[in-house]
Amino acid sequence: MNAHYRQLTQSQRYQIEAGLASGMSLSGVAKQIGVHTSTVSREVRRNSSRGRYEAAQAGGQCDDRRTNARKYCKPRAWLTALLPVWLEMKFSPEQIANRLRLEGSDHVVSHEWIYRFIDTDKRHGGELYLHLRQRRRLYRKRYGSHDRRGQLRNRVSISERPSEAATRERIGDWEGDTVHGKGSNLVTLVDRKSGYLSAYPVKRRTRRQVTRAINLQLKGHQVHTLTLDNGKEFAGHERIALKSGCSVYFADPYASWQRGTNENTNGLLRQYFPKGADFSTMTVESVSKVAAQINLRPRKRLGWKTPYEVYTGVSVALMC
Repeated sequence: MNAHYRQLTQSQRYQIEAGLASGMSLSGVAKQIGVHTSTVSREVRRNSSRGRYEAAQAGGQCDDRRTNARKYCKPRAWLTALLPVWLEMKFSPEQIANRLRLEGSDHVVSHEWIYRFIDTDKRHGGELYLHLRQRRRLYRKRYGSHDRRGQLRNRVSISERPSEAATRERIGDWEGDTVHGKGSNLVTLVDRKSGYLSAYPVKRRTRRQVTRAINLQLKGHQVHTLTLDNGKEFAGHERIALKSGCSVYFADPYASWQRGTNENTNGLLRQYFPKGADFSTMTVESVSKVAAQINLRPRKRLGWKTPYEVYTGVSVALMC
């Protein structure tokens, strides 16, 4: 028997139908038509309807799948030109493959195929592999200074936050945090539903500078709630609530998972601004550019849409 898989012919399908109707086993049918038992098993499993296998219907279903299936293409010139661009945008092979599929591209490949392509390129002296994301540890809050926690006046606990915010039902429920670097810091806000990121540099993490940054970031955006941690830099939360018209809530001390959206997004930022890096040269424009790149990364939890698309409702052709 040929070791290579071949499509069943319609004649073989009728033999399968007849054999099953006469009470033959799958292995018996397979032996009769000269294929492996797994081939018959797969055919019956995929093309039976209500527990019954019919050759005519099975052939039609197979033709439909073949017509609708996108060819597993190997567009070498196309990949060589565009793959580095997407990798430089910090897209993972999985994001590239699924976004191509979502946009209905004629060039659909699997993420495994992209990894193999990159590996082959590396073996031949190429440098595509250099663009792959490094496996960095996700950013974690600094827990060393106990005096930063639980000392904010008039704080409202996250336990009082509306359920709509917890279940990500709407746009406008934000999480806030700061990312520390040499010479400067970032104030980050992330919309819980879409994952849309806003980031703004501040020289020092003081109440005044952080409050001003958050008010600037929220201006013009839909805001229902804002959830923060218990750092002293957020002591101006009442001014933020007054300025933006939102309700501000605080996560429990040492419970960063209650702001998981923000924590994970800070991890993405660390790909651009690693720990120990010099933040002193950052500008509003350079930080906004990085935030825009992150907002245009397809996300699995969003059905491979981007935070920008979910937040704005505007579709973007990324893979052209």
